[in-house]
Amino acid sequence: MVKEIPLFPLNLVVFPGEELNLHIFEPRYKQLVNDCLETKTTFGIPSYVLTKIEYGTEVKIREVSRTYDDGRMDIKTEGLRIFRVQDFQNPWNNKLYSGGPVELIPMKDDSDAQLGLKLMELCLELFEWLHMEEEIRIDHPDDIYRVIHKIGLRPEEEYDLIKMTKESERQQYLVGHLERLIPALERAEKAKEKIRLNGHFKHFDPLKF
Repeated sequence: MVKEIPLFPLNLVVFPGEELNLHIFEPRYKQLVNDCLETKTTFGIPSYVLTKIEYGTEVKIREVSRTYDDGRMDIKTEGLRIFRVQDFQNPWNNKLYSGGPVELIPMKDDSDAQLGLKLMELCLELFEWLHMEEEIRIDHPDDIYRVIHKIGLRPEEEYDLIKMTKESERQQYLVGHLERLIPALERAEKAKEKIRLNGHFKHFDPLKF
């Protein structure tokens, strides 16, 4: 499916279902938000993480939290669907902001229950290592996309995820990432302990020959 939408490129990745708060201050994006509010339409956030405009996420405005005297706004948005930009037009339709036709990418929800549980367990283990288990809660495998920016993925790895069209592929990718990351944290912690010990006097029992 192809549709034309306003585009708001950002140097980040937005996932479907993710809530994103934005502070709107540039004139072109104040115009974009006001147009979307007036027409009750969505806009797109192309992920400019690889210095190109290609894949992104369609979002809807859930709430305008605050409007300032100079027209700036704080808004709450929610990610809807992944798209691929067909033609990035800047400016678009005589507006200050960019836009153009995008192809909405159909996603296959073939999530694997066992992979989902393993992913949740690995996330919980990671947050325990980081001493963040009290501030970050995961009660269901679907919660992963609420905390996905906190599990140590590089921006280009997050970008790889939104290009995947199968949920099971995303799950496997994330499990593999965490299975590599957590042992690396364990090794780093042991190395730190050795470094600390090297700065102190040690008592060794004499060797007997």
